[in-house]
Amino acid sequence: MAKAKKTMRHASALKANRQSDRRNLRNRDIKKGVRLAVRAVSDAASAKDAGKVNELLTAAASAIDKAAQKGAIHWKTAARKKSRLARRAVAAAAAPAAA
Repeated sequence: MAKAKKTMRHASALKANRQSDRRNLRNRDIKKGVRLAVRAVSDAASAKDAGKVNELLTAAASAIDKAAQKGAIHWKTAARKKSRLARRAVAAAAAPAAA
C-alpha cells in the first residue's frame, strides 16, 4: 500500500492555498467597504440629514452591487441589504416632514 501524501504538499494545493488567501483578502476589503457605506447611511439617517442620506444611499447601493458582482456577497444578500437600507432612508426622510 502506497504512503498517502500529506495535504499541502502538492504544487496545485499550494497554488490553491495562495489563491484562497488572495481572494479572502479581496473579499474582506470589499465587505468592509460595504459595511462602512451602510454605516454612513445609517448615521446620516439618525442625524435626520435627508440630503446627505440620498447621496450616501446611492454610494452604498453602488458598493453593494459591486460586491455582489465580484462575488464577495450573494446577489440576494445584496438585494436584501439595498432594500432594507432604502426603507430606512425613506423612514428617515419622512420623519422630519412629520415633525
